[in-house]
Amino acid sequence: MSILQLTQTINFLPPTQLRPSKRLVQPTLPGMEQELHTLPRVTNRQIAEALSSVADLLESQNNNPYRIQAYRNAARGVLDLQEAVADIIARGETLRLPGLGERLRARIVELVRFGTMTFQNGPCIQTLPTGVRVLMTIEHVGPYTAIRLHEELGIDSPEKLWSAAHQQRIRRLPGFGVRSEARLKKAVEKQLQGHQKLPLGGVA
Repeated sequence: MSILQLTQTINFLPPTQLRPSKRLVQPTLPGMEQELHTLPRVTNRQIAEALSSVADLLESQNNNPYRIQAYRNAARGVLDLQEAVADIIARGETLRLPGLGERLRARIVELVRFGTMTFQNGPCIQTLPTGVRVLMTIEHVGPYTAIRLHEELGIDSPEKLWSAAHQQRIRRLPGFGVRSEARLKKAVEKQLQGHQKLPLGGVA
């Protein structure tokens, strides 16, 4: 399945861009012009806040919990450092934090060097198949869970999701288990009974 990914960029703007001056600028000698585009030094606290913000955004979209935790762990690791991340990167050294992966390390380097950090924050909902979007209306089913259920088990409706959970097929998927299957089953039962689409009775 080809999925269009949404991207988002965090920017740290230089003070001259945040507070533009209305004063008239006097002519200066060549080579002594004011540097208007010098990026501000990014502090460890700012990096940690940016990483935490990304984690919150991903969580609100029911993104991969391991990815969310990776951003939060990185934020805590940056705050625990006794040295500025900017100094470590300026020396050309590798930023070493517990559990920090290469891609997230590259995001932090980008943030320090250029004042921006671009990341994928989820699939574009409008590009997802109808069955996937239907599954996403069920509690605990985010886009990535819905895509896996759709692709690996052919589930494209709440009724099919309930049937798969009742037959204990969901727990066989890597990354799922008895507890996650039971949670999905309970959520879909609640939705179906609310719409009076399935007389579950004592079968569940």
